[in-house]
Amino acid sequence: MSNYAQLEELARLVRYYILLSTTEAGSGHPSSSLSAVELMVGLLFGGIFKYDLNNRDYYNNDRFILSKGHAAPLLYALYAAAGKVSEEELRTLRKFYSKLEGHPTVASPYAEAATGSLGQGLSVGVGMALCAKYIDKLPFKTYVLMGDSEMSEGSIWEAIQIAAYYGLNNLVGIIDVNRLGQRGETMYGHNLAAYEERIAPFGWETLVIDGHCLPEIIEAYHKVTAAKRPTMIIARTIKGRGVSMMEDKDGWHGKVLNKDQYNIALSKLGKVDLTIRGKMLLPSDVQPQEQTIVRNTGAMTYAPGQYVSTRRAYGNALVRILPKFPHMVVLDAEVCNSTYSQLFRDTYTERFFEMFIAEQNMVGAALGFSRLHKIPFASTFAAFFTRAFDQIRMLAYSESNIKFAGSHSGVSIGADGPSQMGLNDIAMFRTLNDCVVLYPADAVATEKLVHEAALHQGNVYLRLTRNETPVIYDHNEHFVIGGSKILRESTNDAATVIAAGITVYEALAAHGDLKAQGISIRVIDLYSVKPIDQETVKTAARATGVIISVEDHCAEGGIGEAVMNALAANPVPIYMLAVRKTPRSGEPGELLDYEGISRYSIVQQVKEVLSQS
Repeated sequence: MSNYAQLEELARLVRYYILLSTTEAGSGHPSSSLSAVELMVGLLFGGIFKYDLNNRDYYNNDRFILSKGHAAPLLYALYAAAGKVSEEELRTLRKFYSKLEGHPTVASPYAEAATGSLGQGLSVGVGMALCAKYIDKLPFKTYVLMGDSEMSEGSIWEAIQIAAYYGLNNLVGIIDVNRLGQRGETMYGHNLAAYEERIAPFGWETLVIDGHCLPEIIEAYHKVTAAKRPTMIIARTIKGRGVSMMEDKDGWHGKVLNKDQYNIALSKLGKVDLTIRGKMLLPSDVQPQEQTIVRNTGAMTYAPGQYVSTRRAYGNALVRILPKFPHMVVLDAEVCNSTYSQLFRDTYTERFFEMFIAEQNMVGAALGFSRLHKIPFASTFAAFFTRAFDQIRMLAYSESNIKFAGSHSGVSIGADGPSQMGLNDIAMFRTLNDCVVLYPADAVATEKLVHEAALHQGNVYLRLTRNETPVIYDHNEHFVIGGSKILRESTNDAATVIAAGITVYEALAAHGDLKAQGISIRVIDLYSVKPIDQETVKTAARATGVIISVEDHCAEGGIGEAVMNALAANPVPIYMLAVRKTPRSGEPGELLDYEGISRYSIVQQVKEVLSQS
């Protein structure tokens, strides 16, 4: 049997597995899976893809990312054809107890990242290709299969631009142009030239092929091996290929065959060899390149009372901790002179990646690094992470380990105005399962918490302040995830004020103002917003009977609500001072007053509470 004949047999087997699993499940996307069968059989089993099937984490393996995640039955069928997923397991597709989920997550065999929210896979591929080319210096390639519908997503084009900028000749995109989307024809239908005319000017090699012709497919993959730039294979395919009742017909997206239709389809599919198995080439044994790291372990040198912004301390910390965390990389969205990640860039240039103003792609690329066991720190203004929330919410399904740093948080940034103010970021990151949220007040706390973030296995969000604030902590102070600091305390505290970041200083000033009037309050720096220090909060509630939270963030989903949740079983009066008015440009102090979160607002709230008791 010739190689092409064998690949045709494997394609028939893969189609059988797709139909079997989706019909058994009673749901899924067989038509979208069927269109890319030859493209993927040719890649994985045509002597192109290098992968150790017995060691899925091997660092020399080529990577395959299924960006069109609704074609998950194709992914599972391919590895069934490779002998790694049984027919019995295929029958569990989409069942509650199965690893074969409706769209791939990393619980699924051989999924490199969770996909299904369209437009994200190429960015993940960019991160993996960057890691291979510039960090580990390994020869493996990353292949990303995309659908033609998702080519309308802006994140795809962010990834296309940055891949060309970094010359990622180890990245291969494959567009399955099957013409039909969920509700009809896609933007360009089968006009392959339209895709080529748009992609090539970005600096990519383009190859236009028949996506069902195995000789053309294999030839295209061989051309990719010598590419000097990233390559996009634009393949004309037929949705539902191999099942005549589905082929190139609208109305079949996300619909499966019933039992009678299934039997008819199998009879027309032809004889399926259930014993044949696809083989992949073993990758070469190339060791990741050891990175020479200049030792820069100098101690912190902040003086008590010295004014330093937490964003600058963040940059200082990145430089200081790299020798302890040699797998770190840093990404920034063209604001490194504001987030101060430029301090890392200037010291460890080869480990810094400028991602420009394309936050969605930056988050996806960070996931690519994370999936290859790096520790990415990704920074931008806190407000701008919101435009990448779809990418951020998907991280939990990929078991990611990413550290986000959002600077310019809150109205306290001042005159730049509301478009630059991060006011929803705490709420956004709090919604993510197992994501830590940290909001340090001073430079010492920031440096200590950057270190803790790097140690932590999982996603972390660091909220940073634009303005310079005085150092209030000693260098020997200990900070842990899930902790807090009691800054002022007495036996006769009339209320507890809980603050974080910039409002810690407002709370301390209010403490001084009230103390001069004979009123004592407890002040807590709740630097760990999630997980919250429940014991300290509960103890303060019992001791003072009143909680006042104050935050430079919207009321919904912020610090106040985190405190309320912590005290749900031990209710006490809780008063939430937060950003409730539409902010505007102004001086930081003016804006804190305007929003009712300044020292004067805290003093007023305490007095109102006491007048009611």
